[in-house]
Amino acid sequence: MKIKTLLTPALALLLAAGIKAEITLPKVLGSNMVLQRNQSVPVWGNADKGEKVTVKFAGQTKTAVSDTSGYWKVMLTPLKASEKPASMTIKGKNKIILNNILVGDVWLCSGQSNMEYPLNRKTKKYQGPKATPDVAAAELKKTQPDNIRYFYVEKNYKPNEYKTKGWVNGNDSVLHNLSAIGYFFAQEIHKEIGVPIGIMSISWGGTRVEQWTPYWAYEQSPIFKEQASKKDFKIDGMHPGQMYNSMLAPVIPFATKGVLWYQGESNLMVHDSLRYCDKFKLMVDTWRNLFGIKNWPFYYVQIAPHYYTHRTKDRFPHDVETLPITWEVQSQCLKIPSTGMAVTTDLVDSLKDIHPWNKWDVAHRLALIAAAKSYGKNIEYSGPVYKSMQVMNDKIILSFDHIGSGLISKDGKPLTWFTIAGEDGKFVQAEAKIENNQVIVYSQNVKSPKNVRFGWHEEAQSNFFNKEGLPASPFRTDAPTWEMK
Repeated sequence: MKIKTLLTPALALLLAAGIKAEITLPKVLGSNMVLQRNQSVPVWGNADKGEKVTVKFAGQTKTAVSDTSGYWKVMLTPLKASEKPASMTIKGKNKIILNNILVGDVWLCSGQSNMEYPLNRKTKKYQGPKATPDVAAAELKKTQPDNIRYFYVEKNYKPNEYKTKGWVNGNDSVLHNLSAIGYFFAQEIHKEIGVPIGIMSISWGGTRVEQWTPYWAYEQSPIFKEQASKKDFKIDGMHPGQMYNSMLAPVIPFATKGVLWYQGESNLMVHDSLRYCDKFKLMVDTWRNLFGIKNWPFYYVQIAPHYYTHRTKDRFPHDVETLPITWEVQSQCLKIPSTGMAVTTDLVDSLKDIHPWNKWDVAHRLALIAAAKSYGKNIEYSGPVYKSMQVMNDKIILSFDHIGSGLISKDGKPLTWFTIAGEDGKFVQAEAKIENNQVIVYSQNVKSPKNVRFGWHEEAQSNFFNKEGLPASPFRTDAPTWEMK
């Protein structure tokens, strides 16, 4: 994949005029930052063309010469985790010193409003139920550790007006606006792993996956190339790349451990389920190429139950299966290597609210995935995932992966949200019971069953879990298969 780089307008003007340019750095490289351990770490910026730039950090000295566009980059050899603040010196015609730098793990948090959802819920858009204990508010009152740092980016459309305060610790007022998921994830991973943690909070409510993918990725994609060949093209009614250009591109290729992603509601609203996996994979592949990490971990959240059928202003009307189809598509995206998905069907206080307030449990489930898949912990990180079915007389026996230490009904009552159908394809409510860590599904009204569906309704908040407290992901045994390209 051909990767395009951006030259800042200000530097382009200086170079065109022949004016000598001092070394400048992107805003993501600054004092108080966390650098990624155990990876080659890029340090880059702009200068006058042909200028020699020297970077010194942690006993390393690296040099580069800026190219004809003024761009330069050095790669620090992999660093060990360190909570001891250190300084970095970048020198050319001028000298820049960055202080109070730690080395640990950095996670990029991105997506739409449920990832943007701030730690401070006082804004009207994100107010949770009044009766809910506000765990987030309690966190804001604490004195925060210095070895968890945050880089929060404000929403903007112009890359040359990048709005950020830079890297800060949790005692800065920036914490109020930070992604709540990013905050709680950082707390848990830091406690579990014990190295400095950096969180990059770069989200925008209401955005579609296309907007986080550069337009040229669609031009180069065999799947979308024809659609993208038109002048000023749109992908399913959306110009791609706005948020990529203005919010993500300025931090590329900052070294990170992985990505936390929560997005999909806006694509659902335009009935995008048939193409979402292809778009999501294109974004993941493109980001991995841009950041230079082949199997960069990408852990995402399956969107939550919500009354989409009550939305009257969307372009298309929704039925109760619009959301389950999107759930299915998000599950199919797990075929993309080095991905993981957190299920949230049980974390909804009100189906009328598209922004479930309980972000600490969402963060916990993402942290479980990271602990298992990125840190090698021997723990269960997923709820039951449908594996196979067997018809036996008038019953269907379902087998699952991720049964953990056993399948359970969380509330001890009969399992809910299972339906069954025969040859006629008409699904009716079914009885379901757990035996030998399988689920037996049947109905007196279906004598020759063919298929089962679970959680196949926008309201579905089932009690089917494993003993680790993780909910089963919705599924249907008659699902079409997405082929990864």
